[in-house]
Amino acid sequence: MDLRDLYQEVILDHSKKPRNFRQLPNVSLEAKGHNPLCGDRITVQLVVDEKSVIQEVGFQGAGCAISTASASMMTEVLQGKSEKDVEALFEAFHELATGKDTAVDAERLGKLAVFAGVREYPVRVKCATLAWHTMRAALADQEEAVSTE
Repeated sequence: MDLRDLYQEVILDHSKKPRNFRQLPNVSLEAKGHNPLCGDRITVQLVVDEKSVIQEVGFQGAGCAISTASASMMTEVLQGKSEKDVEALFEAFHELATGKDTAVDAERLGKLAVFAGVREYPVRVKCATLAWHTMRAALADQEEAVSTE
């Protein structure tokens, strides 16, 4: 199986059966995001402990397969991570998706490495990164909705 096939399989799995697609109780931080180009809308919720470690991540909304899959996979990866680790993951994922880093650090990104394929479709980069920008806004306790425009 080549990377393109794996990419499609993983994206389809997470878009059809998104993980952590739910309203969280006792939310610490929340942000809303919107991709006007594709119509994707997302709300990311976080439960963060006193040591700034993410205990739970949930998301809700409607979006394309790439947006939903990215949000789903992001929620799985972030649980148990400190804000510092999350910021490093955000940077690595963003560089991967935008094509700034063409050497995929599979060990650091794990399954997220399948999103390396979106750099070939610039219009899809915003779909893949929407949840990540929204999560980052939640951590910054940003009130205003995030837009990919």
